[in-house]
Amino acid sequence: MNRAPILLAFIALLLVALSACSAPNGQPQKGSEPLAPNEVLEFGTLYAQNCAGCHGTEGRGGAAIALNNPVYLAIADEKAMRNVIANGVRATSMPAFAQSAGGMLTLQQIDALTNGMFSEWQRKGILDGVNPPSYAAKTAANVDHGKLAFETYCASCHGAEGGGTPKGSAITNDSLLALVSDQGLRTIVITGRPELGAPDWRANVSGKPMSDQEITDVVAWLASRRVQNPGQSYSPEDDPQHLEKSKCPPSL
Repeated sequence: MNRAPILLAFIALLLVALSACSAPNGQPQKGSEPLAPNEVLEFGTLYAQNCAGCHGTEGRGGAAIALNNPVYLAIADEKAMRNVIANGVRATSMPAFAQSAGGMLTLQQIDALTNGMFSEWQRKGILDGVNPPSYAAKTAANVDHGKLAFETYCASCHGAEGGGTPKGSAITNDSLLALVSDQGLRTIVITGRPELGAPDWRANVSGKPMSDQEITDVVAWLASRRVQNPGQSYSPEDDPQHLEKSKCPPSL
């Protein structure tokens, strides 16, 4: 009778038993514990937990712009993006994520997010042979020229005053403008919102891309439409509480 197979099976069982006893009773084995939140450095996990709620699954867009947009990543400033993730954008819906600014992420995790977006989603050479506008404005803006440029490039979809049409959303809505910075507006004008069918700066008018100056001017005109009290369907002076307070004698 060949006992070799039985002997080999016994040795295998013995090795399994010994490996199970390699750690003291009640203590987890090395590598079995989940990572602490501040130790997670995998890009997909960090993005899903911190960014997807606004920017969409895999960066495809949601309430905020699509970050998985090769045109956006071709013109975006990587250093500026890292700063925005870390410190947020004041007076907008973009919060700070760095621990140093009140967020939950370490600087290593901020780097992992920023580097991951570019390494995973950037498409090299997508703007080769094109002279794209600068990511940030470099010249002074002219609001009046901006209105003319808006009428030329944007009004056909968004309406003459930006109030929206069946082809495009309202982009002078006071609540929207209150939640988007000037740089955010510029980014949308340049890169479009492909997830919504909105073209980039080259395709608003066939064969006539917007110039860098026209983009700067359009952003200035849009910014000029912001109001002091966004989201109000009435004037503060019509507020019953305001009227009641106005009847009270001044405080001593």
